[in-house]
Order: sequence, then C-alpha cells, then structure tokens
Amino acid sequence: MPKRRPRTPAAPTARKSAARGKAPLWSKLVLTFGAVLMMIAGTSIVMLRSVVGTLEDAVDLAGADVLAGPSGQAVPDAKALKGSFDVLLLGIDIRPGQKADDARSDTIIIVHVSGTHQEAYLMSVPRDVRVEIPGKDHRKINGAFQAGLGPQGDWKGGLKAATQAISKLTGITFEAAAVIDFNGFNKIITALGSVRMCVEDDTKSIHHFVINGKPKYVGGMADAKEADRYADRTGNQRFVHKKGCRDMQAWEALDFARQRYLPDNSTDYGRQRHQQQLIQAIVSKATSAGVLTDLGKVNDLIRAAGESMLLSLPQGMEVIDFFFALQDLAAADLVSLKTNAGWFNGYKIDGESFEDINDESKLMFKAAALDKLGEFIALYPNFVNRKP
Repeated sequence: MPKRRPRTPAAPTARKSAARGKAPLWSKLVLTFGAVLMMIAGTSIVMLRSVVGTLEDAVDLAGADVLAGPSGQAVPDAKALKGSFDVLLLGIDIRPGQKADDARSDTIIIVHVSGTHQEAYLMSVPRDVRVEIPGKDHRKINGAFQAGLGPQGDWKGGLKAATQAISKLTGITFEAAAVIDFNGFNKIITALGSVRMCVEDDTKSIHHFVINGKPKYVGGMADAKEADRYADRTGNQRFVHKKGCRDMQAWEALDFARQRYLPDNSTDYGRQRHQQQLIQAIVSKATSAGVLTDLGKVNDLIRAAGESMLLSLPQGMEVIDFFFALQDLAAADLVSLKTNAGWFNGYKIDGESFEDINDESKLMFKAAALDKLGEFIALYPNFVNRKP
C-alpha cells in the first residue's frame, strides 16, 4: 500500500434525507467502492458529525485529472451527477513481498446509474481484453493500471492510465473512479461479520487447502492442475466451497469470488459473476437495518474501506458534498450484467491469449454511455446475471 497522499480539507454540508426508513441508493453504491454514508432518519447532529469526520479522515482522494473521457476531453464537473453517471471500480490484489510497480487490476467493474436515479447496473470488463495503453503499447486491459504506476507504485497514476484505457475501450466517460486493494474488501467484510453468498456447484479452491482439519491459505498456485499436484504431493486436499447459500466469513467469500476454475467451465466470466454477487452481498448486509442503525459499525466500515482505497471525484466536488449530493435517491436493486453474455470469446497473438468484446457487448457499453441500458436489457435479456 503506498504512503498516504495529502488530502484537501472538505467543507461538510448536511441535509436530511427525504426517503425516511430506506437506505438511499447512493449509500449502497458508495459501499461498492469503499465508503458508506450514514443516512438514518432522526440522526442527531452529533452522530452525523462523527460519521462525517470519519469519512473525511478515511477516504484518500486523487485529483479530477484522473477522469478523462474516451477522446481525452475535459473531465466531468460536479453538475454531471444530476443526470446519469458512471463510476469505475478497480480491484487489485497486492501480496506480501510484491513489488510496488507490479499491481494489476484483475477486477474491473463499471457502475452505471440512470438519469432518473432509479436504476443502477454493474458491468464487468474481462481482464484479458487487448487494448492500447496511452503512451505505452498494446497489452491486456488489467495491465493498464500497472502501466501507470511508475517505479514508486503511484496508485493515482495507475488509476488514471486504467480509466483512460477503459474509457476508450467502452466509450464511457466516468464521473468518479476508485481503486481498492483486496485487503480492503477483506476488512469491509470482517467489519460486517459475514456476507451471504450462494454457490451454484461444489467448487474446489486453488488457494485454500484443508491442513490439520482446517482451511488454510496456500499461495503460489497458478491453476487447478498445480493445485491438484500440490494436493497429491502433500496429502492436503483442496478446500471445497459446497453448493448452497450461506453466510460466509471474509476469507471464504473472497476466496470463492476469486475462483475461475469452475465446474461449469465459465472461467473468468464465472469469476466476474461471483465478484458482482459479492458486491451485492456486501451492499445487502451493509444497508441492513442492523448495520445502518449502529454508528460504531458504520464508522468501522468507513475506516476499513478507506485504509485500502483511492477515490477520484468530479471536478470541483469535495468528498462530503459528493456523498450528500445524492442522499435523496430512492432505494433500488443493483442489476448485474455479463459481458459477452458470459461466453468465452478468445483469440491468440504470438501465442498469448486475449479476450475480445463481441458486438452485443459493444452495444451494452454504448447503451450505458447513452443511458439506454433498460432498452438494451429488453433486447438482450441473456446479458442479465440471474440471482442464484
């Protein structure tokens, strides 16, 4: 994790939510990229100030220059959030001993909110899509973040490079963007206690093995074959995520969401589906009454998220204003969409495997840019990830 960057002091403002008794949509969405807004009817000003202070202290900000459109046009300003808007979420996994300039964004999720603020959609970008990195060369899209890090591992540079590459690929201009480390999700779920996840079929982990009767993380496994060889050599069997729905602790939920050697052979598309399911599970738990009415837990969530997250906001908008600006949004479900309708669409160049975006997926991204995803889903219902 890079050193903390200096932040600009925010001028907090507060307005009461018009939607009493409901968790506003934005309180759900901000949790997706690492923060939560306390919006409880009847909250005293002392409690509200406590949460605002935690939010200001926890959230690490990058400048608005990170947010460039597909053609490199000027970044959006704060007024853009009054209509439809798009947020880019990057998930990275920094392991102990890993070099600062070697992080890749293996999780790439676009959150689109409609102009009415009544619908929100999650779309994933396959990590193996081949793109041109501005100022670099052609490589997989998950390498865009790494290309911008520089030798010191500057997350802002990585986020900027990834945002520009993904914006150019999809045609979407992002009003906000965030990067969060794997460890950040771990802390969020730990603060929540557990999240409810559903496993479609028994799934063997390539990361966790049963050692002395207990699941234990074992690093360095490249694929399922290597995991099987390790099991044969040591006698320690691979941990199995059993079919069914249940409350999972952080290690189990995150391990399941990271698997891509799946029984249905959906590979990275299955992993994208499970990552989106994990986000929905975090949102569901975090916006439940037992969490939103617990000030201590809300503060714990904000701190847990902020420790491993970097956020870029619209031009001219402070972090507190950003969260309060959308407090009156009505509650709504997050609709999970699958790029390429969940089908592998690969090819090779000089022996290296890449993934291509099919024509229907290009239409999906265009529909998001035009705020027409509702119409797209009506024409292509097979792009919707059904809830397990």
